[in-house]
Formats: sequence, C-alpha cells, structure tokens
Amino acid sequence: MLKSYIKKISDVTSLGDAREESYYSSLEGFIKDFTASSGKKNIEITTLPKKTEAGNPDFRVWDGKQHIVGYIEAKKPTETNLDNIEESEQLKRYLHTFPNLILTNFLEFRLYQHGELAGSVQVARPAVLHKLKTAPPVEKEAEFFELLEHFFSFSTPKLYYANTLAIEL
Repeated sequence: MLKSYIKKISDVTSLGDAREESYYSSLEGFIKDFTASSGKKNIEITTLPKKTEAGNPDFRVWDGKQHIVGYIEAKKPTETNLDNIEESEQLKRYLHTFPNLILTNFLEFRLYQHGELAGSVQVARPAVLHKLKTAPPVEKEAEFFELLEHFFSFSTPKLYYANTLAIEL
C-alpha cells in the first residue's frame, strides 16, 4: 500500500509541472486505503475545506459521524525542510487552533497533538525522487502506520453549545 502511494507521488513528480494540489489525490487515496485496511469505517476526507478562523488546512478528516478527527497541511515534495514550515505564522496558527494536525511534504509526516510534536516519520528520501527521478524505496513503514494510528485514535471534543466550549476552554 505504501509502496503504491510513493509510486504515485513519483509519477506526479515525473510530469515536471506538478503543483502542490497535484499530489492531493494520491494522499487522499492512500489515507482511504489505510483506513479501510485497518478497519476504520466511514472515514471522510474534505480536500481544500472551507476556511476556518485559523486559515485553510489542505485536508479535514472526519470519522463519518460529523466528528472531526484532525487536519492535514501539505507542502510540495520539493519542500524538503519542514523545520522552516514549523516556524511559519501559518503553522503556528494551525498548531494553536487544531489539536490534531499532520504536516507533510508527502514523504515526511509530522504529527502534532495539542500544539506539540507527537511523532515524525520519513517514508521515503526526497533526494531519490528529485535527483534520481525515480520512486524512492519505502522506509519506516511500521512507524508510519503507528503514526497514522495515533492520528486516527485522537479524540477531539464535540462542541455543540457555548457552555460546552466554555468548559473546554
């Protein structure tokens, strides 16, 4: 499953004119495959959801019951230094607002929970993808699946009323 995903990322890259959004369907398809294979039913993904008070993350992940699992912010695979992104105002807003967030360049995945880094996994080497122009071999598959399990097991509070929100705050 992960090997197929990386191959799709490589195929998009090889076109030579891909934008960040060109990779979205590959990631969405992989997440759906992962959730189906791990018994998580009814997971829904909104790509480019409507704007929130903190901005517009690239993906919103739902549990199928009007409950948000978390968010994913993606950058192009050519963005090989996610440390720079961590320092951006955009990510700082997201970390402050979204309690369960993945930052990715489609090859490295960083999970943040309650604004803190909870895990990081690089599943393939960007240099192989960009310099050798081939699909890189899969790395750390088990660790990556653990990171995704951690993401999907996170529970955000349901806030339907002002008094519920006040208690949470």
